[in-house]
Amino acid sequence: MKIELVNARKLQGFAKIQLLASVLVAGLFAGGCATPPPAPPLTKTQQADISPAKALETLEAGNARFVAGKVLHRDWPQQRAATAAGQYPFGVVLSCIDSRASSEIIFDQGFGDIFNARIAGNVLDEEILGSMEFACKIAGAKLIAVVGHSHCGAVKGACSVAQLGHLTGLLDKMQPSVAEAKVKLPGLAVTDQRLIEEVAELNVHHVLRQIRDQSPVLRELIDSGKVALVGGIYDLDSGKVQFFNR
Repeated sequence: MKIELVNARKLQGFAKIQLLASVLVAGLFAGGCATPPPAPPLTKTQQADISPAKALETLEAGNARFVAGKVLHRDWPQQRAATAAGQYPFGVVLSCIDSRASSEIIFDQGFGDIFNARIAGNVLDEEILGSMEFACKIAGAKLIAVVGHSHCGAVKGACSVAQLGHLTGLLDKMQPSVAEAKVKLPGLAVTDQRLIEEVAELNVHHVLRQIRDQSPVLRELIDSGKVALVGGIYDLDSGKVQFFNR
């Protein structure tokens, strides 16, 4: 009888501990001290239902979590297994190869969430354009985001007309933006940070125009409202991505 009473008390104590733990966890989520687990990767049906506007909101929300230091905790082995048989990303991001500007990280996305196209200076070429056509027309992505960044080495190289092997041709793609920036900001040295940041933003705008002009496939998707095309700049200091043509 005593043994049964002791066991009953132990069970009651354990139940109280479980209840207290549940309350504490709920309080942490409610108080903003923790973030909820991420949603599973999109299914084909969910990808078809997501709007271009919602796709952009998803990127912005992820970046806000990154800036606030509240990124989602992901079970990478589980996500890898969940996406092994197929992928249904909601968007494609064209960004620079800079080691500090990985799109999955700064937008807090996981396996199967976005296509990530990276090239120095986030410039456009036929291979990148073809990849975007695949991402949107074939694979169903609803958003194209071109994202430059502050303190970009490729932009600095373009401003200084750097010459180095195959890099020379890549930097030449930014010369129209350099020329435009010099007209807007006359008298600035090519090493002036104000000129460099202006070129970075103008280069994004230039690439946005190129996407529309050079790809009838993407232009039709954009004009019909099936895909959104946006540009932005990632600030290395703050971690914030500012989209400027929502």
